[in-house]
Amino acid sequence: MTTVDVIGGDTHEISVNAPTAADLLRSVGFSPHEATVLADGRPVPDDGAVEADRVQVLRLVTGG
Repeated sequence: MTTVDVIGGDTHEISVNAPTAADLLRSVGFSPHEATVLADGRPVPDDGAVEADRVQVLRLVTGG
């Protein structure tokens, strides 16, 4: 079980075996193009395994 805190949003409990950062993002409704996963304050690559019990999701801001 992984706790996913969306910064400025909700907290989710996700039960996925050996999740990647992309798996966690999809499970809370984001794509890797919209947000990034932080474990212990450090970004996790989209295909990187997440071994932390609690992570944060930071939505990326883009504009033109």
